[in-house]
Amino acid sequence: MEESKKLVDRYWDKLTSQALWERVIDASIEIIIILLVSWLAVRLGKKFINKVFLMRMRSPLNHSERRQRTIARLLQSVISYVVYFSAIIGILSSLEIKIAGLLAGAGIVGLAIGFGAQSLVKDVITGFFIIFEDQFGVGDYIKINAAEGTVVEIGLRTTKINGATGEQFIIPNGAIGEVVNYSINNSKIFIDLQMTTNADFEKAEAIIHKYLETLPNLHEELIATPAFLGVQNVKGTEVTIRIAAETLPQQQYGIARIIRRDVTKLFEENNIPMAYPKMMFYGKDEGRSE
Repeated sequence: MEESKKLVDRYWDKLTSQALWERVIDASIEIIIILLVSWLAVRLGKKFINKVFLMRMRSPLNHSERRQRTIARLLQSVISYVVYFSAIIGILSSLEIKIAGLLAGAGIVGLAIGFGAQSLVKDVITGFFIIFEDQFGVGDYIKINAAEGTVVEIGLRTTKINGATGEQFIIPNGAIGEVVNYSINNSKIFIDLQMTTNADFEKAEAIIHKYLETLPNLHEELIATPAFLGVQNVKGTEVTIRIAAETLPQQQYGIARIIRRDVTKLFEENNIPMAYPKMMFYGKDEGRSE
């Protein structure tokens, strides 16, 4: 009983000692300073990267804005990891925890985990080559396996893609195989319209040619004046005519809708009949006996 009392008194003296609370206060101040400095370093570092890469993207000598944007995002992530990891080391030092022993233990554990982390290593290596080779960048519209959409983030481990209907795909870089990038080259589209066989084809062709020549001045998405390719197909009483257009990447769908709308309106104004789906109803007369 006497020994228990002495033990309690000894620990109570330590808890109430002035030296302990001075060390706690000093450590708390150091931790607060470390956290504030880390937060400020990350914030200023990200702003600096944004400013540097924004200047490079605005430079007339820059030919790869998407690549600059991708690398900027990656560097911002790296800065966050490095600064916050250093902050954790500093906090542990402030708490008088031996870092060397922890790092040695972490190294042994990391070596053991490394044998089972081959997929992680594969993800990191693949992510490095995606960025280094500029296979795709942030803002590109791509298709990877079943995922299709706009790239919002490329990391060393994963790639994030926002789909057209709001879903987000998170793909490990090691699982990326064949990639279809729709944002590198100009987009091309063929616009098919149906006319009836009794329509005045020469008049329709003249109207379309005149209309297409006005488009480049109205729509900066167009690379050149769309071309009227003529008759594409004849089926029954329908004649399919085709227009080809080349636009900036991923702008072809909006231009196609505009051309379909305007040509349809021009045909109606000039009494050129267009072919529409028709439905035929058959009735059966039933005889009546009187």
